[in-house]
Amino acid sequence: MKALIASGSGHYADPWHPFPETTPELSAILTDAGFDVSVDDDVDRTMTHLEGVDLLVVNAGDPWRGEGGQPASAASVDGFTQALDRGIGVLALHCAVASMRDYPHWAAAVGGMWVPELSWHPPIGDVRVRMLSLPDGGEVQDFDVYDERYSRLQAIGERHVVAEFDVDGERMPAAWVRTHAASRVAVDVLGHDARSYSSAGHRDLITRLARWSTS
Repeated sequence: MKALIASGSGHYADPWHPFPETTPELSAILTDAGFDVSVDDDVDRTMTHLEGVDLLVVNAGDPWRGEGGQPASAASVDGFTQALDRGIGVLALHCAVASMRDYPHWAAAVGGMWVPELSWHPPIGDVRVRMLSLPDGGEVQDFDVYDERYSRLQAIGERHVVAEFDVDGERMPAAWVRTHAASRVAVDVLGHDARSYSSAGHRDLITRLARWSTS
């Protein structure tokens, strides 16, 4: 199974998320899970090279928050749309819910989006993640992780929540899965920096999500 990681750089980078640290962590997790992993640090170029890719992983920031970037080309947008239509696994990590805003089908595919001035997160710290189950009934144990807790994301369409955490006494989704067009899509809003990936439970969750997306 081939996995291609679109890693944030250029106008998909930001001052808060160390993609050069987190992308190698993701690559190692997926390699251990049996995937043949490649990395491209040009997000828009990645979308034109999805033929033969089983799993697209997006680990990238909000392209509209910085300066100097060009809108995604028609070839990039069409490449992503065509991949969704023919069927591809998609795994979106952390701030990917605020990424790829030039792609009309991205938010609809991942089933959620960070809304500036409305979405937020408490200070980074120790988080207890409560696991529910995958649609196939597969279970993952609750785990602890040092991370951010994204809250008040805009939900789009139906989704199956796989994990959750508490924010001010309210349960918020930490991970979910869904289908879009012919594709399976998994979202994990954890993964702020390399410390998140030192959690064995989080690594196991990523493995399960990747395998579900490509099954």
